[in-house]
Amino acid sequence: MTTVLIIEDNPDNTLLISDILAFEGFTIIHAESGLKGVKMAEENQPNFIILDIQLPDIDGYEVLGKIRTSKIASKIPIIAMTSYAMAGDRERLLDAGCDGYVEKPIDPVLVMDQIRQALGDKL
Repeated sequence: MTTVLIIEDNPDNTLLISDILAFEGFTIIHAESGLKGVKMAEENQPNFIILDIQLPDIDGYEVLGKIRTSKIASKIPIIAMTSYAMAGDRERLLDAGCDGYVEKPIDPVLVMDQIRQALGDKL
């Protein structure tokens, strides 16, 4: 079964994306902070990660950097799912090491297509 780690501090956003992914048959694990997310990525080796950028302890860029330099978790695909929607944000996140970018608020009808497109053959 495909496991997804959602690193998101907003309970409503977590519930929405979890419901969508669970409906598609994914197993969901969740971290509500960046540091916990890094630890869970290393311990659980999920198939991919949904990463919010605005987190309560360290931001998503730091989470991304820690995962990308981890000996254990560096190859896990990461999709940024964020309300950062200023010009250049998408490109900065992709350049920093994200495999995809989904803008919030997410469209429940389109989000799975966006995830599949971002992951390609990694899913």
